[in-house]
Order: sequence, then C-alpha cells, then structure tokens
Amino acid sequence: MVVMYAPPHLDEQQSCDVQTTPLVAGLAIGAAAYAGRALLQVGSKWSTAGSAVARNYYKGGFQAEMTKREAALILGLRESAALEKVKEAHRRIMIANHPDSGGSSFLATKVNEAKDMMLGKGKRRTNIF
Repeated sequence: MVVMYAPPHLDEQQSCDVQTTPLVAGLAIGAAAYAGRALLQVGSKWSTAGSAVARNYYKGGFQAEMTKREAALILGLRESAALEKVKEAHRRIMIANHPDSGGSSFLATKVNEAKDMMLGKGKRRTNIF
C-alpha cells in the first residue's frame, strides 16, 4: 500500500498568496531584464559617440596654405584663443598623434603648423619653387 503525503489544508488567502508569488517574481525579473537591456543600448550609444574632443574634430581636407581659421579648427579652438589654450590644445593633440607613438608625421606637421599660425609665427620660410 502506498501512502501519499497530503498537504495541510490551506485557506483561500494562503492559496492566493502561493499563486501570486511566482507571478510577481516573474514580473520583477522581466522588468529588471528590460531595464538592463535599455541601459545597455544607451551605454552603447554613449560609447560610440565618444568624448567631446572626438566629436568635434576637423572634418575635411587641408587648404594649400594654412589660415588662422583652419588652424583654429585643427586645434579645436576659437581664432581668438589665449596663448595657454593654444599650447594646451597642441600638447593634447600631439600626445595622441605623435609619429614616435604611431601617429602620422603629416598630421603632426599640420598640427605644428596650426600652433605656429595661432601663436602668430605663421609661415616664415618662402618656397623657392
């Protein structure tokens, strides 16, 4: 003869609590998963957007002769920027693009030329050709 275990008698309130607990837990897990997915999507948008420096880089080719406007665009400054701001911007860009650390020598030359233009040194040498 097989004896089966019979649970104690549950009243209606206890029966309702037993049935709603898994439902509430499932809804809570679903809401957490949805919120986590939304945060991941927002995070990926922020990471691809980059910093303000990366978003505001100079887009386009270089002019044949450097102007003060182009120099300011390359350095990410205003044309009327202070001496210290020019030096700080030049240093920041050169650290990221120096030829000794894998950067382009052409870009380094243009950044140096932009710094000279902003500091008022301009292009002093003349082309003999």
